[in-house]
Amino acid sequence: MSSSPSPHPLQPFIQRLLASEALLPDTETNLMEVVGILKSYGVVLDAYSRNLIYIADHQFLVLFPFFKYFNGDVSLARLLKHWWHDRINFEYAEYCMKAMLWHGGGRFDQYLDSTEFLANCRRATAAKTKYNSLIQGLNVLFPEFLPEQVRQLAYYSALGQFWRVMSDLFIDLSDTYDQGKIPTIPAVVAHIKAGLVAAANLPITYAVDINGARYDLIPKSAGMTFLMDVAVPYVEAVFFRGTPFLGTVSYNAQANQIPVEQGEFEYGALYADPVPIGGAGIPPTLLMQDMRHFLPNYLTTFYQGQGRSLGDIRVKICQSFQKSMFCVTSAALQGLLPYPTDSQSPAEQRANQDFLASWMDRLASSRLAIVQL
Repeated sequence: MSSSPSPHPLQPFIQRLLASEALLPDTETNLMEVVGILKSYGVVLDAYSRNLIYIADHQFLVLFPFFKYFNGDVSLARLLKHWWHDRINFEYAEYCMKAMLWHGGGRFDQYLDSTEFLANCRRATAAKTKYNSLIQGLNVLFPEFLPEQVRQLAYYSALGQFWRVMSDLFIDLSDTYDQGKIPTIPAVVAHIKAGLVAAANLPITYAVDINGARYDLIPKSAGMTFLMDVAVPYVEAVFFRGTPFLGTVSYNAQANQIPVEQGEFEYGALYADPVPIGGAGIPPTLLMQDMRHFLPNYLTTFYQGQGRSLGDIRVKICQSFQKSMFCVTSAALQGLLPYPTDSQSPAEQRANQDFLASWMDRLASSRLAIVQL
């Protein structure tokens, strides 16, 4: 007599997702933290998005882009502000872009290795370097150098386009919350899911203007879309895998502190310990520093009444941010389910169960248990 298979260790979380709930408990405090931090994040993403797209469009094959963070507005006042670090830390946006570039995966990454993209790349690089014999010679010696630079610029543009949508989505979430129309954490997840689904098929394209002529690098005909070709690789690279933070683990191969396989990396936003945030060399510190400038008053007041008040505000912001990312992950997983959650077909129900179980296997070692407290 055969026995039924044992339930998944994280089955309660699977049931939450199937019930259109969230991986994060539904409490008033969690709701306030998540919406407040996503409001701040949305403002920061607006700046990140604009700068990434500016770099992709206007710093094309500028090998020493000294003023890439200025969005074309270079002045002594802005330069002094930049040197004083009284600015948005665009370095974090580049960190996320490079994580996506390095981890790769998906159709977007495949397209950047295609013969079509390389042909587009050659046309654009030939036009850009037409009067630059030094770069032409470099390209002869190292024929993969310029294409790799253009691949990186393609990720600048794609991530900028992705964050453009997410910025608007998060700010709209905050506005809706302020109107009293987001009463619960499941309502947050539903709002984000609706936004992701609405933007799912938005085309991701990339073209540059060189000497008055337009050069398509990723044309609309390539079929790249917002959700499957950028959002999903972003979640994989930034939420799950990430990169090991300098100073927290040894890069010495003999120390065996970093997995050999990229697929085993667990340094993403869902796994990171918030406590080191605020330390030099920890990339999310830059993001937390940026978000602290745009916190809603109610969230600042909440932080002031907790523990060390604003003395460890970056850690508090990171904790709230991590909670919000579990909400975004909930929305993404629900949006990617192979079948509707109300399906009556046993085969489709099993498919949904298996899909979520595979993701729960990966989340088992994340901070999922911590955010339940």
